[in-house]
Amino acid sequence: EVQLQASGGGLVQAGGSLRLSCAASGIFFGHRAIGWFRQAPGKEREGVSCISSSDGSTYYADSVKGRFTISSDNAKNTVYLHMNSLKPEDTAVYYCAISPSTSPVTVAKHHLSSWPYNYWGQGTLVTVSS
Repeated sequence: EVQLQASGGGLVQAGGSLRLSCAASGIFFGHRAIGWFRQAPGKEREGVSCISSSDGSTYYADSVKGRFTISSDNAKNTVYLHMNSLKPEDTAVYYCAISPSTSPVTVAKHHLSSWPYNYWGQGTLVTVSS
């Protein structure tokens, strides 16, 4: 059974930092696109960042570029999202997702959309207070 366990969310003041983790089990971690998404109350889910476990390529939404950093530890089947300079508008439930591809992949803008992914984690809540 494939499982994605997202963790690391919490309450932080504006300007603060958090590190989210997404641990995958029951799946070959190589040659995948792994994405982080978020959904704020009353808003649609949006792609935040993604990384390739093949070549380490990354892609970021403009709203988080320069503040968030995605990284992968393939030995631990875990992807991290380092979030700095957090803003109240970053408040959302954050989800991780992994693609079904088993061929080498270089992530691009379309990996910030939902359709490349077929496994999703349960989400972790990030609340940024002003």
